[in-house]
Amino acid sequence: MPRPILALISPDAIAHNLKAIRLCAPGARVWGVVKANAYGHGLARVLPGLLAADGLAMLDLAEAHLLRELGYGGPILLLEGLFEPADLAVAIQLGATVVVHCNEQIRLLANWVGPGHIDVYLKFNSGMNRLGFSAQKLHSAWQALRALPLVGAITLMTHFARAERSDGVDEDLARFHAAIGALPGERSLSNSAATVLHPAARGDWVRPGIALYGTSPFASQSAAVLGLRAAMTLQSELIAVQDLAPGDAVGYGGRFVASRAMRIGIVACGYADGYPRSAPDGTPIVVGGRRTRLVGTVSMDMLTVDLAELPDARVGTPVELWGGQLSVDDVAAAAGTVSYELLCALAPRVPTRLAP
Repeated sequence: MPRPILALISPDAIAHNLKAIRLCAPGARVWGVVKANAYGHGLARVLPGLLAADGLAMLDLAEAHLLRELGYGGPILLLEGLFEPADLAVAIQLGATVVVHCNEQIRLLANWVGPGHIDVYLKFNSGMNRLGFSAQKLHSAWQALRALPLVGAITLMTHFARAERSDGVDEDLARFHAAIGALPGERSLSNSAATVLHPAARGDWVRPGIALYGTSPFASQSAAVLGLRAAMTLQSELIAVQDLAPGDAVGYGGRFVASRAMRIGIVACGYADGYPRSAPDGTPIVVGGRRTRLVGTVSMDMLTVDLAELPDARVGTPVELWGGQLSVDDVAAAAGTVSYELLCALAPRVPTRLAP
């Protein structure tokens, strides 16, 4: 029998979340962001749930290739653009739209000598200070692109650093509007948080990522409150049960010490499966349909849970690490990280299937 850990992926949940996002941005078209192998969920597995999106956005050409091989014929956006000259011919062949965020990428387009055309997203640095042109250089970049026969439509874009705050886009949005002035073209500004929270920033295209997968972009609002459903359930089973006496320690380093007689369960899941080693005692976990807590340091292949209030738990009792019963946001918060990291960290050794 295989080790009992399993990740279940629900395209139906993703389709549901896409509809919820559209309700937040009426009139805007939606780029479904599928970078990092669809946030760890698997491009092939999530694609049926995203067919109603207006386009799919990702980072590299390998992901774009895979989408075309899977039969996807819709728009594709490469969020970091092209990395070397050879990429351009492939992007044209795939019919991809590319982000342009630096002069080197403009020169790459200018050196093209073949047929074809390519649409671009011109990126403005509104305050994130990662990629994009400054206000002083944006217009000259637009003019350089507009002069190239290869370049078709030019969409203006930015990315917000603090969109989860109620006032988090105000300054960045003002910088964006001041910088673009009267430049023509469509606009794309909003990630998941901005799409939900900032109507003034939605523009012509929104670019939701994490919300599509059923987790909240806000620390103060749960996914359930936002009407989102978990697209990934990570589940396992108890593979052993131990009885502790007062003073007995658990796991490497003996971080947890029993203050009274108690039972603990050993779960077939560890940091080599993608569960965070940083998770402290008290991190929530669901055993047999009831919420309990992690105790002791997470090891490579196992973790331990408190069964003091679960007298019926035994070897084979099902465990949910995160999913429909326990939001991955709650696990991430306890571990001092974000749901993005946990979902993307799902290890290749974990069997993954479509949810029934």
